[in-house]
Amino acid sequence: MKQLFDELSYSVSKITTQKYSTSFSLGILALKPSIRSGIYAIYGYVRLADEIVDSFHGYNKEKLLNRLRIETEIALEEGISLNPILQSFQEIVHKYQIDKKLIEQFLRSMEMDLQKVDYNSELYQEYIFGSAEVVGLMCLQVFTEGNKEKYEELKPYAMKLGSAFQKVNFLRDLKNDYEILGRTYFPNIHINVFNNHAKSKIEKEIEEEFNEALIGIKKLPNCSMFGVYLAYRYYLSLFNRIKRKSSKEILNSRVSVPNSYKALVALKSYIRYKTTLL
Repeated sequence: MKQLFDELSYSVSKITTQKYSTSFSLGILALKPSIRSGIYAIYGYVRLADEIVDSFHGYNKEKLLNRLRIETEIALEEGISLNPILQSFQEIVHKYQIDKKLIEQFLRSMEMDLQKVDYNSELYQEYIFGSAEVVGLMCLQVFTEGNKEKYEELKPYAMKLGSAFQKVNFLRDLKNDYEILGRTYFPNIHINVFNNHAKSKIEKEIEEEFNEALIGIKKLPNCSMFGVYLAYRYYLSLFNRIKRKSSKEILNSRVSVPNSYKALVALKSYIRYKTTLL
């Protein structure tokens, strides 16, 4: 029965999410059960592409990413894939009518990670759009359960949230991105001259995006509001820890949030949600 394969496919996407991100996994658990599989499927797919460009050292990354692109096109055209992650993803794309241009833009940003890019403001914005904002838009299709009018209303906020998440990741991974992958994303900032002033400027930009994103979170349907808010609070707690570190500390260690503190964040977030104090 194909149903068994479909169930297996969603299970693989779910396990992938749980393996790579505690924060997103907990946030997904706070979503309405009927939409959780959609977010697992999207996360599993983008994680697969991300792993190709970030982790598969010693292999032909360009060839592997191009293979993923081709297999994605075939899966979307035929409505099936033997790759469980692609199988669950293509089903969600069709179910929620996710714009295929978003997928193409995402893969374009992954391609940029295969090159040595000297990021100026324009290229930086292009990368943020493809690697983060379009992922937020894919998820928004699921969060709004296919309601096109609601989707259009919340698009700008979803893009701001995706952008803020990605920039927090950039700050957190600044050291590893440069030393292991040879990348620096922030335009006009060289790793050798990264100082507190430069850090503060980036943080101000992220704060503004978080504030704007929260406006949209409050407008989400009940099926998705708390789950998205919880993910927002997790990232905000990580961001606040980064803010308390100096630029030198950021370059010498990777900031993280202990699981014990995440539990506290979850409790406080639930109380705020239930008392409408978002």
